[in-house]
Amino acid sequence: MHIALTGGATGIGAEVVAKLKAAGHTVTAFDISQPSSAVDRWIETDLGDPASIELALSAAHGPFDALINNAGLPPRKGLEHAILAVNYFGMKAFLDGMVGKLSPGASIVNTASRAGAMWRQNLDEVKALMALDQTDLGQFIADRSIDATRAYNLSKEAVIVLTMAETETMIAKGLRMNSVSPAAVSTGILDDFVTAFGEKVAKNIARVGRPGLPSEIADVILFLIGPESHWIKGTDIVVDGGMGALAQTEMLGLK
Repeated sequence: MHIALTGGATGIGAEVVAKLKAAGHTVTAFDISQPSSAVDRWIETDLGDPASIELALSAAHGPFDALINNAGLPPRKGLEHAILAVNYFGMKAFLDGMVGKLSPGASIVNTASRAGAMWRQNLDEVKALMALDQTDLGQFIADRSIDATRAYNLSKEAVIVLTMAETETMIAKGLRMNSVSPAAVSTGILDDFVTAFGEKVAKNIARVGRPGLPSEIADVILFLIGPESHWIKGTDIVVDGGMGALAQTEMLGLK
C-alpha cells in the first residue's frame, strides 16, 4: 500500500513509519522535519501555515491507500494559537485536500488523545471552534481565556468530533475514518503532558504500571488502516492501558 502520513519524524509517527516500511509499504511523509526513519518521500509541511499546506498538497502524488493524520503539538505554555492552528485547523485543511487523492476503500486515521475525552461536556465550545474561520482564532482564544492545556484538550476534542461527524460523508465517498486516542505515551513530549496535567499523569501512570509505548499506539494505527478493520468507521479507539476504565470505575462508584 501507499501510505500518506503527517508527523513521521518523531514519537508515534516515527514508529508508524518503521512498522510500515518493515511490512513493505510505500510511505510519503509530510512533516516540518525530515523523518529519521527511511521514507520513500518526504514533503516538508508546516500544518500551522495554510500556504505550506497548499504547497504540500500540490506536491502529493497519489493515489494513497491510507492517510494517517498524526502530526500535532503538545500542551506547551505560550503555544495556544499554534496548538489549535496545527492540531485542528491544519489537520482538517490537510485532510480536506487529501480526500480526493485517496484510493477507493482507503482508510483515514486521525491521532486524537485521551485528553479529548470530555468532548461531550464541552460540545458547545467544540462546535464553536469547528465553525470558526481560522483568521478569527486569536480573538476566540482571547475571548475564552484559553491556555495551552485547554487549547490542546479542545483541539483533540474537535478531532474526535470531526472524525465521528464525517462518517456518513466518508461512507458516501467510499472511504472510512477513525481516530485513536493515546494517553501518557513514552515519547519526547511526555514531560509536556506531565507539566500540563500535573499529578493526574503521575497517578495514572502509577496505577497502570507504566506509560504506553509508541509501538503500541502504532500497532493500533496499522490495524485501522488494514483490511481487518474494514467495518470500523467513525470510531475513537482509546489506547490508555486502562486509565480511562479506572477513572470511570471511581466516578461511577463501582469499586
